[in-house]
Parts: sequence; structure tokens; C-alpha cells
Amino acid sequence: MSSRRFDALRRWWPRSPDRHHAPNKGQVPGDGENKGNNHRQQLGRRAEDLALAHLEAAGLTRIGRNVRAGRGEIDLILRDGDTLVFVEVRARSQNALVTAAESVSARKCAKIRETAARLIAARPDWQSLYCRFDVVAITTNDQQKPDIDWLLDAF
Repeated sequence: MSSRRFDALRRWWPRSPDRHHAPNKGQVPGDGENKGNNHRQQLGRRAEDLALAHLEAAGLTRIGRNVRAGRGEIDLILRDGDTLVFVEVRARSQNALVTAAESVSARKCAKIRETAARLIAARPDWQSLYCRFDVVAITTNDQQKPDIDWLLDAF
């Protein structure tokens, strides 16, 4: 995209001043315990908490949270018997233009698959397990508790 066209886009969609693109100083990547403090990250953290509680109540066992490999990150990794489950968690408000499930793009699916392949290659004990890619879509409501949709084998 040419610089001139990019400048025009920037005028129409300016970045908000509270948006951070680099991690806060002193943050340590890992199991998601030190996520940043901005509002969007807090919402994501709450959505992951809800999803994890929902999946554990269904009998899955937690292996990892916010696990990074290469350039990608997988929100939740769980075990369901002899199946390794990679979970993408999405949250949207009830009046959003697209639902949480619809917000998972083909590009995001490919990135999750690539990240999972890297993780499996690094862990010989995972190489004999079946793999499944699930999506947990959370729709928030102002009056009541959020709706949780668990899409098994979503992609």
C-alpha cells in the first residue's frame, strides 16, 4: 500500500492514545499471569477465565494457557482423554457487528495450526495424541451472565 493511501487511512481510523503495541516494561511472557493492564487485555483475560472454567467443568484437563511458539500464541491447551485440544477464545458484546465465533478468520486458524505444529514438534510426548481445534465464543450481556458457546472441532 502506498504511503499516501496509508496516510489517508490513518486520518479515518486514528489509533487511540491508550493502545499499546509493545509489552509493558517488566512483563514476562509465560502462562498469562502477567498480562498488561489495558481494558482489552482485561476483557480477554476474563473471557479466558470463563472458557477455562467451562471446559474444566466439562472434564478437560488444563495443560497450558497463553502458550507461545514462534510468532503465534494459543489461548488454551487442554487434554480430553487421548486428544490434545487447542482452544481459541473470542469474546464480543451482544451488539457487536460480528459474533465472537465469526471473528475467527481463516488467517487466524492457519496461524493457530502453525503454532500447534511447532508445539507438537517440540514435545515428543504429544506426537502420539490426536489433535482438535476448538473455539469458545463468549457473548457478553450487560444485564446477565455471558453466553458461552463451545464449538468442538471448529477448524
